[in-house]
Amino acid sequence: MRYILTVVLALFSLNLLAADCTTSVPEKFKRVGETRLSVYFWDVYDATLYSPSGTYKKEERQALLLEYLRDIKAKDLIETTEEEWQKLGLNSDNHAKWLAKLDSIWPDIEEGDCLLLVEKSDGTAAFYQGDKLLGEVEDKHFTEQFLAIWLSEKSRFESERKALIGEK
Repeated sequence: MRYILTVVLALFSLNLLAADCTTSVPEKFKRVGETRLSVYFWDVYDATLYSPSGTYKKEERQALLLEYLRDIKAKDLIETTEEEWQKLGLNSDNHAKWLAKLDSIWPDIEEGDCLLLVEKSDGTAAFYQGDKLLGEVEDKHFTEQFLAIWLSEKSRFESERKALIGEK
């Protein structure tokens, strides 16, 4: 009986953690699609895209939830963001400023943590971890370029992109 109770409590705790990640997804947003990013044999994160209509439309507001399956240092996330922008051929005089902002707001990630980008009504970005606002990047071009890592037709993760935008 004790074993069964322990298993039930463990499963309940996992559900509470999962629910915590979606706390800051805007109430009227619906899930568009989801995918898992794996690099070689390492699972890195599960990604879920949300929008008001529940479909992917570039002109519509988006929310991107990343639920991490491994520990990752914030500096590694920032370096990877910069590398992905370079691979996509995205250039901006503001990259250094944006990356410095991310460095000031993103925490080191532990397995089970999540980061949520919510595109605000003015096109700028707010980052959350659960219900905690980590910070904002007040530039709609940042939001476009950040989301392009996953949503651009040039994304190097083609099959993951298709699943994320609901094309499967």
